[in-house]
Amino acid sequence: MKREVERMIHEALGGLGLETRVQVDYPRDPRFGDYTTNAAMVMARELRTNPRELAQRMAQALDHPMIEKVEVAGPGFVNLFMKREWWYRGFSRVLREGEAFGDLDLGRGKRVQVEFVSANPTGPLHIGHGRGAAVGDSLARILEKAGYEVEREYYVNDAGRQIRVLGESIWARCMEMGGMEVAFPQDGYRGEYVIQLARRALEEMPQVMDLPKDEAVERLARWGAEEILKAIQSDLEAFGVTFHSWFRERTLYERDLVGEALDRLKEGGFIYEKDGALWFASSRLGDDKDRVVVRANGEPTYLASDIAYHALKADRGFHLLVDVWGADHHGYVPRIKAALEALGYDPEMLQVLLIQMVSLIKGGEKVSMSTRQGEFVPLAELVEEVGKDAVRFIFLTRKGDAHLDFDVDLAKSQTEENPVFYVQYAHARISSIFRTAAERGIPMPQTFHEVDLTPLELGEELGLIKKVLRFPHLIESMARSLEPHRLTYYLQELAAAFHSYYNHYRVLVEDQVLREARLALAKGVQVVVREGLRLLGVDAPHSM
Repeated sequence: MKREVERMIHEALGGLGLETRVQVDYPRDPRFGDYTTNAAMVMARELRTNPRELAQRMAQALDHPMIEKVEVAGPGFVNLFMKREWWYRGFSRVLREGEAFGDLDLGRGKRVQVEFVSANPTGPLHIGHGRGAAVGDSLARILEKAGYEVEREYYVNDAGRQIRVLGESIWARCMEMGGMEVAFPQDGYRGEYVIQLARRALEEMPQVMDLPKDEAVERLARWGAEEILKAIQSDLEAFGVTFHSWFRERTLYERDLVGEALDRLKEGGFIYEKDGALWFASSRLGDDKDRVVVRANGEPTYLASDIAYHALKADRGFHLLVDVWGADHHGYVPRIKAALEALGYDPEMLQVLLIQMVSLIKGGEKVSMSTRQGEFVPLAELVEEVGKDAVRFIFLTRKGDAHLDFDVDLAKSQTEENPVFYVQYAHARISSIFRTAAERGIPMPQTFHEVDLTPLELGEELGLIKKVLRFPHLIESMARSLEPHRLTYYLQELAAAFHSYYNHYRVLVEDQVLREARLALAKGVQVVVREGLRLLGVDAPHSM
């Protein structure tokens, strides 16, 4: 609907002999209309004319049968008030399209890769990883809704020192269980899961302890990483998250892609040698200093493999790369963008979303978390305690780069203070209305989109219609800004508006025409609530 208004204004400007890109917004205060544009003020600067006079000319040119009135406000805002028929027509479209309402062609012909979670297979997923999973998966769903072809990828860090440390940690626990006294690695993984892995290793492959230490550690590292990865996959599936591909870091070395990427940088003059190491001259492209890519001992750094990985992603034909990283990786953003630019790619094809950690609150106290020390809350444990829906929804109630306090008691409560319960209850409440109608033998409209909506004259009813019709604009806005958290705000507002309406007005009234109109209103709200919850990876229950 918003795009139609943009076309109206564009045509009006064309009639005045003026051309500009029109931006239409929703006024925060309904007293200022249904739509507003600052086009007159934008053009006035270019034309060096009075913006308010230009706005008056625009207002006079805006002659459309669906416009009730046009007002000029402030320094040159043009505010449009639409007729009720405009809103009825739009709402009929919601009822006709159902879950397809809000589908866009914004991303038609464009491929996007969303790489998220990508937790090292050195320990179970914790709640911080879960927040990144919720953000990445919901964003992927929203981008698909907006018409993009989306690929979800998990980058498996199965090469490098952290895997070796995992093997050393398992080996040390195995030795302890065999009655041997060994020094536990200073930077080893100390969680209970390492003890469980050691116990299983002794049961499944006891012969490994007869091998020389280095060989035993290598075998335990590979085996342990694979076992942890299986658990990660299982936890993510239970969380409603799946991936199209699981890309392994070691593939980069097996195919010599790291060497190829560094050779390309060297050919471009971005690699130099210093103190026996190879350095990437990233400071020439926006980084705060140059970075080592190959240590003096010949061992590549993590940055070297990350450069090769992103070069490979860029070569795979994606128009946009979205990486969801922990906030502690913020320093990596300029390095990878610099590498892409040095390799000849547009650095803006990479967009990185940084995810802050989650503080879990139990009994009014925060739970500490440290992966290496084994003090963390597994994602699976939280999901089991409060449910997938509550975890996913609450993880998305704040922007990813803002710290989040997760209150377990609130997540388990069945009150309006619990945001996911409040939204799901709106969907279940509407289902209850239709069940009650069926129990009473009240006939339902054959096709809801053909129902006469003109009896919906209450301000609350028109308010619900208008809020529902903003859904496509929200999808477009989230796809452009990469901000899936905005959907939780919208759904809470829509649910609150419906609950308030339900508490003040009956839907199943005696008057058939009014009853069918209110049933259609409820149906449209339910359609958008259900689709919004789906985009968040949250179920839409029919009873609660």
